Amino acid sequence: MKIIDLRSDTITKPSPEMRAAMSAAEVGDDVFGEDPTVNELQQVVARMFDKEAGLFVPSGTMGNQLAVKTHTQPGNEIILEADAHIFKYEAGAAGMLSGVITKILPGTNGVLTAAQIDRSVNNLDDIHAAPTGLIALENTHNRAGGTIYPIEEIKKIADVSRRRHIPLHLDGARVMNACVATNIKPMEYGSYFDSISICLSKGLGAPVGSVLVGTRPFIDKARYFRKAFGGGMRQVGLLAAAGLYALRHNVDKLREDHLKARKLAESISELKSFTIDLSTVQTNIVIFSVKSGTSYDIIDKLKSQGILAIPFSDVKIRFVTHLDVSIDDIDHTINTLKKHFN
Repeated sequence: MKIIDLRSDTITKPSPEMRAAMSAAEVGDDVFGEDPTVNELQQVVARMFDKEAGLFVPSGTMGNQLAVKTHTQPGNEIILEADAHIFKYEAGAAGMLSGVITKILPGTNGVLTAAQIDRSVNNLDDIHAAPTGLIALENTHNRAGGTIYPIEEIKKIADVSRRRHIPLHLDGARVMNACVATNIKPMEYGSYFDSISICLSKGLGAPVGSVLVGTRPFIDKARYFRKAFGGGMRQVGLLAAAGLYALRHNVDKLREDHLKARKLAESISELKSFTIDLSTVQTNIVIFSVKSGTSYDIIDKLKSQGILAIPFSDVKIRFVTHLDVSIDDIDHTINTLKKHFN
């Protein structure tokens, strides 16, 4: 039985062309700053977002946590949306590694407003309150269904951060999905944020790695913390080469992932067993609810038919489209859903 894996866009495998680029990569010791392929990747991503410097790290979680550590002091408070990846899926690292506490605010489809954030910044004159040390947004927003942060709201939030002298970080794990869907250039996003972390190992199809970008002093400090966190890597140009290949060849393919997700979502909306808010299906993530039974029952049934998904709650299921899922795979998934759940 063929397996159609819709659990995540992290499960992609390097193409033969990507493997060839990895095999041919020139390498050096990156802890000494001597890996030419890593240096090139860092420069490429920094230029994309109009930042001074970049830092290659093993994971999106490390990229985000380095941003938290570098921007804040122990005892600070950071502002996050209630379903943000930094809060939900990073193992409590902000408290463990940076000694900060989180203030979570309820968003609409993952989006906080500038007014919400402005009201939530703690008054520095109040000795009872933890100083607000960072504001972090997520674009696209995973748990909201791959929704795109409206650029006009980002501009307003950036104004708040500058007026309040609080750094603004973007968890841009899937920011290239947002760029492709909106035609907004990475450079424009870069103009509003003090730091951005971009994943290469999700829809872009690289096997591992993220890049954190910001000012040179910020990245120099983050490099120190990367070493302290155990993230210093040696001849890692083999992996950086995969990231460079992904950025040069796979960005435009994200548009196909979005079309596949839309087709899947629209078909789900026609089935009596499920409910879905099509307005949230803006990129490559499809989240829908089951009307009876549990998500686990549905997932088990799909697995028996060779289709993999993950639960997002007792009644919610997530599908994610990616490079390794073809339009024929989507059609097969739709036909399977119609057969068993109409």
